[in-house]
Amino acid sequence: MQTECSAGAYEFPASYGRRVVARFDGGRMSSDGGVILVKQVDDSLGFSRRFAACFRDERHPAFVEYRVDAEISQKGCTSG
Repeated sequence: MQTECSAGAYEFPASYGRRVVARFDGGRMSSDGGVILVKQVDDSLGFSRRFAACFRDERHPAFVEYRVDAEISQKGCTSG
């Protein structure tokens, strides 16, 4: 089954000083570039943040090494 794709390019906000463009004219290929798209969507819509808010963290703050939102998103770990 043939899929109809738009050959246009889609610009996203720059990431770490690099231009981010999605194009769908590459044929059959695989890349980790989709992760950048997922991060951009999560940053703008806040899925990870909202999902983390569903958990009640009853740990004692003095013993918390990683916040729940950092564990959910795997964006990095901060004490808190």
